[in-house]
Amino acid sequence: MAGQLAAVSPRPVNVVHTCAACPLENEGGDVYVARAMTTESRRILQRDDQTVRAAVDAYTSLHDEQSGGDLEARKANYEVLVNRYYDLVTDFYEFGWGKSFHFAPAKNGESFEDAIVRHEVKLAQALKLDSGMTALDVGCGVGGPMRNIARYSGAKVVGINNNDYQIERGRRHSGREGMQHRTSFVKADFMQMPFEDGTFDGVYTIEASCHAPDKAALFREIRRVMKPGAIFAGYEWCLTDKYVADDAEHRRIKKGIEEGDGLPDIAYTHEVDDALREAGFEVVAARDVAPEADPEGPWYLPLSGRDKSLRGLPRTPIGRQITNVATRVMERLKLAPEGTARVSDFLNVAGDALVAGGETGVFTPMYYFEARKV
Repeated sequence: MAGQLAAVSPRPVNVVHTCAACPLENEGGDVYVARAMTTESRRILQRDDQTVRAAVDAYTSLHDEQSGGDLEARKANYEVLVNRYYDLVTDFYEFGWGKSFHFAPAKNGESFEDAIVRHEVKLAQALKLDSGMTALDVGCGVGGPMRNIARYSGAKVVGINNNDYQIERGRRHSGREGMQHRTSFVKADFMQMPFEDGTFDGVYTIEASCHAPDKAALFREIRRVMKPGAIFAGYEWCLTDKYVADDAEHRRIKKGIEEGDGLPDIAYTHEVDDALREAGFEVVAARDVAPEADPEGPWYLPLSGRDKSLRGLPRTPIGRQITNVATRVMERLKLAPEGTARVSDFLNVAGDALVAGGETGVFTPMYYFEARKV
């Protein structure tokens, strides 16, 4: 694997984010992938039947209209929706995606890992982060982006997340990578953050604000904790102007993404702009960056089956199908908790819907914005 992300110098980098302190990540690529798969698979199987089944039932009921799972129910119960979702899928995500749970368009033949890091570094540059500054990562997952941004910029990064399991995983990763003094995790609802007014030098979010039940309310809360003049930047999951609500295929794509990715709804790009302004921000920049990718490296490439590497196999349709069949067999043999295959099912639906959304152009996971607190 490539060397570590450049330590703290604020300049573009084009390397894979690795952990020098982790023995697995200092091995050859195929050995690392095989052993990492084994580690993640083992953790998935350690859950008990009742826990997994209850979480799956609670999550799927919010998308089942016959069980009262309409849009208003999902918004009213967004904490349950998002928490149950990430309780179920975090191990699958780490297994197939790594520690940065987001998409990135590839450029100039760069690897999946390089594209992910470049996508994150763009936010550090937008916020003009440097040593002595503190940034907030809203919806930080297991902390992959915040560790990369802290390494790149020299700033400290605080991550807010309302999921206990992801925070546990994130703290463990930060400790293994020697980043526990530069990154920290706070368990809280991002709609009601436990920070004083004007705390942060900059705020970013990567494909996380899409989980909010009210974008304008979230953006107002983010603005509150920012210093005057600070920048809020992010990537948002959105419907594009190509989406037609009366088109049955477009509706199928939208529903598949919502159900498979823990979303109450998906906003249009212009609705994100409107919410930022309603929250009191000055919108500095806003555009869909998905079309800026090289034709051979669209953001949905890892899910499409065109990545033939061993490392990319779990993300591909055939890799996801292999995982699905394996989880069903293991459930029958009582080697995996009941409900594991159902998680694999809705993730497969999501994967196919995301590819369709990308190919038709009706959906983007990277509507990029920069907004200033005035």
